[in-house]
Amino acid sequence: MAVQPIRLFGDPILRKPAIEVVDFDKELRRLVQDLTDTMLAAPGAGLAAPQIGVGLRVFTWNVEGEVGHLVNPTLELSEEQQDGLEGCLSIPELTFECLRALSVVANGFDMHGEPVTIHGSDYLARAIQHETDHLDGVLFVDRLDEQTRKAAMKEIREAEWFGAAPPTVKLSPHPMRGLGI
Repeated sequence: MAVQPIRLFGDPILRKPAIEVVDFDKELRRLVQDLTDTMLAAPGAGLAAPQIGVGLRVFTWNVEGEVGHLVNPTLELSEEQQDGLEGCLSIPELTFECLRALSVVANGFDMHGEPVTIHGSDYLARAIQHETDHLDGVLFVDRLDEQTRKAAMKEIREAEWFGAAPPTVKLSPHPMRGLGI
């Protein structure tokens, strides 16, 4: 089991778009395992690679007993929407009403480079959209209406975990070869 520290709101990596995975190798499989272990230990409904300090387009999910992962996702969103409570492991203990597409078709790859298509609705659709946002440097608080976002930012600033220490930047155990990172 390789549980990694989860980066918290304020850490710059959470705002940087992740880069596409090009090597479907042992390191990627280790990253998927670390993401899964960390997500399950937290526990959370999903976890994206930037949340453990790795700037690659990979995420995991755990929704209604189904654990999965997706590499280099692209999404097709339904026009029908859902409103519901949403939280984030990088913004601990806080949840807010957030509008999302009701269903999603997510295309990408598994950790072995095989094409994958995930059809999700309701909570799974919410989790897939949330984690894909992380890969684009977007946090769910960015998607809140103006009044809710102001309330969320106030709660974040008042949270015990926020600002207690500057974000710690640790070297990732997952090398990103050939990227100069």
